[in-house]
Amino acid sequence: MSQSERAPCSPASQGRAAPPRAMAWRRRRTAWLRFWREYRRNRAGVVGLAGLMLFVLLALAAPLLVDPAQLSLTGAPGTPYQPPSARFPLGTDNFGRSLLDLVIWGSRVSLTVGFLATLVSVTLGSLVGILAGHFRGWTATVLMRITDWFLVLPTLVLAIALAAVLSRSTLTVIVAIGVTAWPTTARLVRAQTLAVEARPYIERAKALGGGHGHIMLRHVLPNVMPLVLAQTTLLVANSIITESTLAFLGLGDPTTVSWGAILQDAREAGAISAGVWWYLIPPGLAIALVALTFTLCGRALEGVLNPKLRERR
Repeated sequence: MSQSERAPCSPASQGRAAPPRAMAWRRRRTAWLRFWREYRRNRAGVVGLAGLMLFVLLALAAPLLVDPAQLSLTGAPGTPYQPPSARFPLGTDNFGRSLLDLVIWGSRVSLTVGFLATLVSVTLGSLVGILAGHFRGWTATVLMRITDWFLVLPTLVLAIALAAVLSRSTLTVIVAIGVTAWPTTARLVRAQTLAVEARPYIERAKALGGGHGHIMLRHVLPNVMPLVLAQTTLLVANSIITESTLAFLGLGDPTTVSWGAILQDAREAGAISAGVWWYLIPPGLAIALVALTFTLCGRALEGVLNPKLRERR
């Protein structure tokens, strides 16, 4: 046996603890691995995640796959209403533009609006929910009555009203969707905040002098984030559908190409009465598929992050 094998470990090396950052990284890595093991058990969630990655990669690669000059009304490469062919797999529109190029380019706007509108909605809903759940009293009463007022109003009608009043732009669509879709998140986050603040360690933190900001940021927010994450994936699908609806009604940005704008152009061109089915199916199918992928991911996340749903499986 070598000398290194016979020599016992020194007390210093035995009592030496790992650095706090290394321990925190190890815990996060273990938590992510455990999360992924639970997530991949849900086959529908894996399929949704694969489809979502495909759509995101397609949107990111759109400038490399499509020449923006061919999307202009004067630089169209084909003739109007060409059916699907080898040159144009999805046919052409009423201006002779390739519908495949339009669908690929439109994914950038639709996904961007979906993500940013959801970010606005989730941020606003989480802020209202945490404040209402933490402060209680008149603060919670005022915030919840405002939330109830937004819940009573139809989301789509309110978004249409905002988009009609404000200037027609992509930012307007994002704001219109974001400020109308937050009440559901606010109610869910408030319920979770009340459950978290009823735990003993919150009372211990208050007894040790923890202020409102410390309680909400260090204790409440990390515990409501799983719920917020699952809600986010579900809201993105709704935001994309709402954006497509606003664009279809002519309330979107007329200078950008999105899936809803393609459908709106098809409606104005009379594609439905003319029987030009290839003008309608590709953008509509893209909207349905991306909404389905986000819904599958959201349901899978909800099953992983909710212990009660995990036990039922």
